[in-house]
Amino acid sequence: MLALTILIIAASICRSFSFSNGLPNTRLLQSASRPIPSRFSARPDHRKRSNAPKALYLSSEDEVRALLEKAKRLREEAAAMSGKTLEEIEEESKREKKQMEERKLQLTEIARNKSQRGAGAAPRIVPVPEDARSQVQQAASAVERAFKDGIVRQTIRFALLTDDEEMSGELNEWPGGAKQMFREAGRPLTEALLREVNVDASGKSNLPPTITTKDIWDFDGSAVVSSKNGSERRGGDVTALVFPNTDIKYLKDIETIDKDVGPEQLFLLINPFWRDVESWGFNILQPNGKKRAQEVVFDNGYDVTYAVQRFSARGEDCIALKAYPYDWQMYAYREDPSWFNRQIPIWLGSSKEEPSSSQFSELLNARPEFKMSKNMRQMQRMMGNDDQ
Repeated sequence: MLALTILIIAASICRSFSFSNGLPNTRLLQSASRPIPSRFSARPDHRKRSNAPKALYLSSEDEVRALLEKAKRLREEAAAMSGKTLEEIEEESKREKKQMEERKLQLTEIARNKSQRGAGAAPRIVPVPEDARSQVQQAASAVERAFKDGIVRQTIRFALLTDDEEMSGELNEWPGGAKQMFREAGRPLTEALLREVNVDASGKSNLPPTITTKDIWDFDGSAVVSSKNGSERRGGDVTALVFPNTDIKYLKDIETIDKDVGPEQLFLLINPFWRDVESWGFNILQPNGKKRAQEVVFDNGYDVTYAVQRFSARGEDCIALKAYPYDWQMYAYREDPSWFNRQIPIWLGSSKEEPSSSQFSELLNARPEFKMSKNMRQMQRMMGNDDQ
């Protein structure tokens, strides 16, 4: 039976290929030669390709969702560790972010004001203060001018004079170290400055401020000095950190005080024991100290608004003086011929940046008053000759 079925199928196939008038069946050949329908072709599947971006989008959505979940878990862990609620943590985070944005805008505005003022301001010669009292008054004026221009984080570098010292006198060696420096000069100068400074824009308080001093580390001579203006507002309050050094503890203190006083209140660093971020160097006990210093101090302003630096250049007693917003002033002391054992400051020039000893040496060499060295001038006077 199977064999018969096969013979019938073979016969039908042969008829399909039968010839008509000696020619093959063209309809069958034409149908055989037609192209294969597109749905059976070997072209790529465009539907899969068009779905690829959608797949990527879904994948990105999943990643973002995962990151948000992770951030939420971290906030919950921080809340559990601090004893605060999740809402309090989120509110604190928003508040800190807002303060950072306001501070960035403030620094940008300060930089713009500086450039405009520098372009149009005429140079001004600032005199050398004669003693501790005149130095404090000069510093207070500089601090107030800077505060008026929006600079609420400032650095002050006093010449460490005691009450009975003159600026032209010999440098104090401070055999008692930082404790003696703070007790006899750092604390009195800072407290006097905070009594003198008036940054209360409202002008409602005419009473003298209340000054409080709290020691940090006695052996470092460091302390926090604060002034309260007596009014309900804190706008006129000032906080100063005296003698901070490169220990990581002081970076934490600066960060804490910065948050406590807020973005509008004045905060001063008084005679910090560093010059720039390189002062931190490398310390195996605080490997990230330099980075932290950059973030906490140098990225947040703390411009030098007042400084009096005493040093020697080419054997002469010199002064570098900065009073905001004016350039650095460069002076050298010379003997007063009309008074015995008295020196007067001679103005040498000014500098946009903090001047170096080599700059002083160049200016001293160019001035006729200093053509002879200090020792040679003293010998000339002893011999009765005029050294002018």
